[in-house]
Amino acid sequence: MSAKLQSILSYLGILWLVAFFAGKEERNDLSRYHLKQGLELFVVAIIYNIILGIALAILPSLAAILGMVGIAFLVLMVLGIITAANEVKKPLPLIGKLFEDKFDFIDK
Repeated sequence: MSAKLQSILSYLGILWLVAFFAGKEERNDLSRYHLKQGLELFVVAIIYNIILGIALAILPSLAAILGMVGIAFLVLMVLGIITAANEVKKPLPLIGKLFEDKFDFIDK
């Protein structure tokens, strides 16, 4: 698996695992960067969905408003894929720097 394909797959949720495990031999600096950004997007989306579930259990009338924010994750995913396809190391808007120093296991 090429580093470019790893970078693209890293933004597609559960396919992150395929990119991480299948491409250990061809991993370079670019693919490691996008693996970290993709995992960050996945973790933030899971945290958002947990908070969304709790909030909707308390106030169901917020469903429309909070559901619209969920579209932002799709937009961030598409932006990440475009950046990875262009082979550019650019953080995701809004959340790209949250976990920048984390996920050291990807570097190994």
